[in-house]
Amino acid sequence: MKKVILVGKLNEVLRDVNQALLNHFFVQVCDLRTDIIEGMMKVVEPDIVIISLVGAQEYDVEIFMHIEDHYRNTPVITIGTEKEMQGFLKFYSDGQFENLVRPVKNEIILEAVCARLGLSYSPEHGVTDMKIKKNIMVVDDSAIVLRAVKAMLGDEFEVTAANSGTQAITKIGKQRPDLILLDYEMPVCDGRQTLEMIRSEEGISDIPVVFLTAHSDRKHINAVLGLKPAGYLLKPPVKENLIVTIKKILGMPIEEPGEDEGTTQQ
Repeated sequence: MKKVILVGKLNEVLRDVNQALLNHFFVQVCDLRTDIIEGMMKVVEPDIVIISLVGAQEYDVEIFMHIEDHYRNTPVITIGTEKEMQGFLKFYSDGQFENLVRPVKNEIILEAVCARLGLSYSPEHGVTDMKIKKNIMVVDDSAIVLRAVKAMLGDEFEVTAANSGTQAITKIGKQRPDLILLDYEMPVCDGRQTLEMIRSEEGISDIPVVFLTAHSDRKHINAVLGLKPAGYLLKPPVKENLIVTIKKILGMPIEEPGEDEGTTQQ
């Protein structure tokens, strides 16, 4: 169950929000005091923080600063009128903080919380996990290969295409993929150099990389394997082999032949 810290002055607004959240999340209510919040954040390690701005004053900016400085990856939703949020405007510029303008229905609050946590909410089904597709990056200097691989994977994965190693590094910085399919033979910055760049960058060095290569001779394959990728596939890749390889590496369930009507026999 996802954990929520609900911060604010104890009043009807806070009680109402708390009651709505308790049906779907583990909620810890916390007063508008920086020292209390500092301790609570360490103990609870929340997935999201919700702050009611009712009664918040400019000195409460310390609470925002503490969360921004020490919990940069924790999303924060505030609930307040436009007047109430005036003293905190500078915190809403980069996406960590967002405000829901009061008065706001509890359903809207739940929808906003779920959106930040990768969940979905509906009055009929409550809070449920969204089936978020794994992101696969395909790096190849051939537009034909990029289109072909994207067509093969598009039904089951989110696919990001890059036509060079340098473009791949730039895109990885914006959206970290779960796995990279990397062409071994590329001009200027080849697969070896691209892999070296990936492995040298903190935060992305552990992304599994599968080489795509057009050469099947033993010497070439040994050179590829010497770089210790997560795997390699010969080009042009076969759709079934490609999908099975990705799923094995990512630890995803693999359908046996015959389980799905669209499965093709080998």
